[in-house]
Amino acid sequence: MASIKNLKKDIDYTLGDIIDICRLSAALNPGETAEKSEAIVDEVFETFDTLIAKINAKNVENKKAHFKAISTELETKANALIEKLNNL
Repeated sequence: MASIKNLKKDIDYTLGDIIDICRLSAALNPGETAEKSEAIVDEVFETFDTLIAKINAKNVENKKAHFKAISTELETKANALIEKLNNL
C-alpha cells in the first residue's frame, strides 16, 4: 500500500460507486426496491464511518498489518454490499 491517503481514496471511491448504483436502482425501480436500496445506502455509510475510524486509530502497533486488514475488510464488505444490491 502506498499511503493512508490512497487507502482513504479507495474507500471513498468504492463505497461512493456503490451508493451511485443504489441511487440509480432506486430511481429506475421505485417502490419496494427503492426502500431496499436506501437500506443498503445506510449500510454503506455505516461501513464508511467504521473504516475511516479504523484508519484514524492512533494506538496501532503494526501499522502495515493494520492497514492491510482494513484494505481486506473494505474488499469483503464492498463485495457483500454489491451482492445485496444484485439480489434486488
